Amino acid sequence: MFKNYFKIAFRNLLRNKGFSFINIVGLAIGMASALLILLWIKNEVSYDQFHAKKDRIYEAWNRASFSGELRCWNTTPKVLARTMEKDFPEVEQAVRVNWTSSILFTVGEKRLTVKGNTVDSNFLQVFSFPLIKGNAQSVLNDPHSIVLTESLAEKIFGKEDPMGRVIKLDNKDNATVTGILKDPPNNTRFKFEYLLPYSYFRAQGNDDENWGNNSIRTYVMLKPNASPASINEKMKTFKPRYDKNEPKWEMFIYPLERWRLYSSFKNGVEDNGGRIEFVRLFAIIAGFILLIACINFMNLSTARSEKRAKEVGIRKVVGAQKSSLIGQFIGESILMAFLAGIVAIIIVALTIPAFNKLVNETVSLNLGSVTAWLAGFGFIIFTGLLAGSYPAFFLSSFRPVQVLKGTFKKAHALVTPRKVLVVLQFTFAIVLIISTIIVKQQIDYAKERQTGYDKNNLVYHFMTGDIAKNYELIKNELLAAGVTSSITKTSSPLTESWSDGWGQEWEGKDPNDKTDFYRYTEDGGLGVTAGLQFTMGRDIDLKQFPTDSTAMIINESALKVMKFKDPIGKIVKDNGIEWHIVGVIKDFILTSPYEPTRPMLIAGPKNKWLNAMMMKFNDKNTTAVNLKKAENIFKKYNPEYPFEYRFVDEEYALKFEDEKRVGTLAAIFSGLTILISCLGLFGLATYMAENRIKEIGVRKVLGASVSGITALLSKDFLKLVVVSFVIAAPIAWWAMSAWLKDYPYHVEIKWWTFALAGILSIIIAIVTVSYQAIKAAIANPVKSLRTE
Repeated sequence: MFKNYFKIAFRNLLRNKGFSFINIVGLAIGMASALLILLWIKNEVSYDQFHAKKDRIYEAWNRASFSGELRCWNTTPKVLARTMEKDFPEVEQAVRVNWTSSILFTVGEKRLTVKGNTVDSNFLQVFSFPLIKGNAQSVLNDPHSIVLTESLAEKIFGKEDPMGRVIKLDNKDNATVTGILKDPPNNTRFKFEYLLPYSYFRAQGNDDENWGNNSIRTYVMLKPNASPASINEKMKTFKPRYDKNEPKWEMFIYPLERWRLYSSFKNGVEDNGGRIEFVRLFAIIAGFILLIACINFMNLSTARSEKRAKEVGIRKVVGAQKSSLIGQFIGESILMAFLAGIVAIIIVALTIPAFNKLVNETVSLNLGSVTAWLAGFGFIIFTGLLAGSYPAFFLSSFRPVQVLKGTFKKAHALVTPRKVLVVLQFTFAIVLIISTIIVKQQIDYAKERQTGYDKNNLVYHFMTGDIAKNYELIKNELLAAGVTSSITKTSSPLTESWSDGWGQEWEGKDPNDKTDFYRYTEDGGLGVTAGLQFTMGRDIDLKQFPTDSTAMIINESALKVMKFKDPIGKIVKDNGIEWHIVGVIKDFILTSPYEPTRPMLIAGPKNKWLNAMMMKFNDKNTTAVNLKKAENIFKKYNPEYPFEYRFVDEEYALKFEDEKRVGTLAAIFSGLTILISCLGLFGLATYMAENRIKEIGVRKVLGASVSGITALLSKDFLKLVVVSFVIAAPIAWWAMSAWLKDYPYHVEIKWWTFALAGILSIIIAIVTVSYQAIKAAIANPVKSLRTE
């Protein structure tokens, strides 16, 4: 029986090559799209789930009120880890993790800059990063030990055994390789190429016991059966015991399983936002794309019902049960899904590198896994059942008497399942079109926002190696060579905030004020270098005003908070230093272009926290000439380190990457949805033209024009697209309004966006249907009527 079913299914495929091709291609594109999204979702939900003790690992967070808002963040005081081990019997171990900026590794003549983490010695006992060589219990015990990843060890030492070898760090300290780690998987928040012990960090003078310095991440592993709720209750009053200045400051621990997807808080409470919104969104998109591909199958199968009707009638007359017919038709759909699945796997294998680049992740199609193959077969069978269920029940329900008499066809109905399915297809496609347009508008809107400074020809270089020692020599030579027009030192790049804080004092301050200020440092000339816009006063200038080491510039948002009528000369106390205000600048965007600017304090170099060299390249030279000359000067005074410059405009452009990614994915999937829908529409138009060929012949004989017949054949499909638009427009408006509300600075949704999407969808439908309609309209009526 099954052999016969297979033969019949295969013969039907060959007999109807056009429809089979449309079905297989449509299903394959839908399955490939859904499979790529599902692989990405699998990667997202598996983040850090490989740790053996994951159920007991938590991250410490702060919760406190600033500027009238209850905020949560996950950087903590350095002293927290050891204090929690001492004060909480439920805590088995606590681990501190700190990222390190690029360190120069030197081994013989080989030099390279590498990024890694500084961690407590018990890091590898808490987190499951397997060692290839070394002992997890002791590998980081020595302050001068270092653990390398497998790929970094090979990069430095080649095929030689790296264990016991010495690496010079930043040309001053030696570290001995005590362990080799397997490269961390891509689905972890910990991105490192090496691990240095926290004791090394302490030896550099970077440790402190200041409860107000939140600059490191702290993780705790609870004892088995310990209650996190009990710990969180105690942590509400934990910090005030050690910091009397913060009586209402709370802390809490946050479980590993929620780090990746859920760590989004609003007014001190997890708001169920974060990356889980993207996961849900693309899960819905994957489901709809697969559903649309299956709808094509359903529509084309039911549209061809007349050709299978006599077969069904004869089978029923000779005794076939309805269940056996359903089994046969579902078997045919599963065979079709199997062929489409093979094509889909080929598509995924070919496109996955480009997809990884697009989503900035590393997802893979693990064809060597039995589980993966079982899941693949399950996916194919599910698709076959979904696509074939309605046609199977529809075809098997024909009554043999009506079929064999030729009276089974129903009169033309206003609403049919086939029409509903076409409307559903195009509704989803139009929603995606509208969403893609609005995402692009939002990105363009933020890009056009005034940054408050001049990004052009603005370059920075971190203060690596001997740059700090030779800064004046480098600066003078760059200026003398005409490479730059101005230079300054800053605490961080102009596109990043490395410090913020509260508790500053000034004349007339409200005792209840708890404004959180961005902190920034410069050593003079930032205004002219970055093109900042002063509304009052002047820039910091140490040459003309030696006391400017304690000078401060504030932005307009800070002035509103401080409420000075004449701020110049006013004193602001911060971090134990009295700063005098010398200037006020217009707000500029330091972090996200989608958020309002915040109060900002730019201090002089008294605190000596200067990490970057900011340069304005001379626009009279080409960029290539400026870079070449600058590299030679940096190499002259900092020969051991590579010349690693960054353009501020390129760094600023990176702020739009996430939204660009969403927009590109939405555009791609809307395109694929439209393609699949149009394949189905093309198939339906082809079948309609075949079925109505004699009617068209009669109309032409009676004088109907080509344009009239084309309009007649096309109008039914266009009506469905218009109905789809009417349904899609409010859905898209609601969805995009919900997405935009997360951006304080966002575009307004315009009516013409919907009009454009509606016109595009109608044009696409006309182009798809018109070929078959025109082909049928211009056919010779003699050929279509000669059998009558």
